[in-house]
Amino acid sequence: MTTTVPSDLSRAAAAGPLGTRIDLDDVARRYRVGEVTVTALEGVSLHVDESSLVVILGPSGSGKTTLLNLVGALDVPSAGSVRINGVDITHASTKLRFEVRRHTVSFIFQSFNLFPALTALENVQFGADVAGRPDPVRVAEEVLDQVGLGDRVDHFPNQLSGGEQQRVAIARALATGNPILLADEPTGELDFRTGVQILQLLQQQADAGKTVLVVTHNREISRVADRVIELSSGHVVRDGPPSGGRAAIDDLHW
Repeated sequence: MTTTVPSDLSRAAAAGPLGTRIDLDDVARRYRVGEVTVTALEGVSLHVDESSLVVILGPSGSGKTTLLNLVGALDVPSAGSVRINGVDITHASTKLRFEVRRHTVSFIFQSFNLFPALTALENVQFGADVAGRPDPVRVAEEVLDQVGLGDRVDHFPNQLSGGEQQRVAIARALATGNPILLADEPTGELDFRTGVQILQLLQQQADAGKTVLVVTHNREISRVADRVIELSSGHVVRDGPPSGGRAAIDDLHW
């Protein structure tokens, strides 16, 4: 089946922020490893339509990153359906999947994934360029200032600390203007103090109206979420507010 890019996707992106509807219905993802079939996800149904901080929690191998990749149009399900803002990307063309990533979702990776030969400003400008934002240099300068790096715009990644590199990665995601942020273990390579600063930035984005999905194995981080989706062996085993209620970031410790 051939899926074309709906014209309203680009028009809506040009007019302003898109919505934040995520729908997964009875989704499975299976991989062949030699003669063995490995099930990463099985029977996952999930619906997110709120601007909030959502933590996807689970141990290594539980299917967290696979779920994030399906939402981010980087992977395709073996069964079930995936819709982002009403656009069915289950069997989408490469072009449609690119358009969804360009106008709807932005990734923040644990390993930062910055271009080493580009300055902080140029790395962030890249995000604005890909999304087709007008005046990308101005956008890059504004979001770098927003994450506290207005005085580091001309520094290269190897001249920045791990926390500063992660803030550049967050700024690049913000420069797209996309309404959904997908963060895969964004504090995993950082010390506690810096990790808390990153969580504060992500929470600020949720408070500002974005939907932020954070993948983590750290149960302590889930305490500050608006919603916790817990995975085990590829299944959703819990979906709701944090046990004991939402905690303040200042109350975290690990």
